[in-house]
Amino acid sequence: MKISRRRRRCVVSAPALALLIASAGCSSADEAAKAAVPAPDSKVTELCRNLDKRLPKKVDGLERADPEPKSELTAGWGDPAIILRCGVARPSEMNNPEADGVTADGVNWLLEEQDDGSFRFTSTLRKAYVEVTLPKERAGSGVSPLTDFAAPVKKAIPKGIA
Repeated sequence: MKISRRRRRCVVSAPALALLIASAGCSSADEAAKAAVPAPDSKVTELCRNLDKRLPKKVDGLERADPEPKSELTAGWGDPAIILRCGVARPSEMNNPEADGVTADGVNWLLEEQDDGSFRFTSTLRKAYVEVTLPKERAGSGVSPLTDFAAPVKKAIPKGIA
């Protein structure tokens, strides 16, 4: 038995091809950012829920646009999004005595530059770890977004060791 294979040609006009290429490279404007939801114990979860109630509507001038999946433990602002996750595990970098840190309005943060050019900040000396990720595109603002988080973190997450 002989199997016949035929090549099929698809002809697409230049304008249609340009539109197809352009639409394939674009993401939907209503496509939400994604963030892994932490799974802390019940005490930390309650602290994080209290923090969520106090978080600002704007951070560094950007409107709140929470990531998927929706959770009281995650929040986001802008596109590309500044992402906050509450109740994350203690970063191993906190064991490094040479680790970089910053203080913004009375809240201490571990600073970690990521391979993709973004920055991750994790609160220190608090009963829950709060992580803020600044995408590479927003890194030019320095630590100014952290000042928007200082008051809510101080009110919702008491000082101490998580």
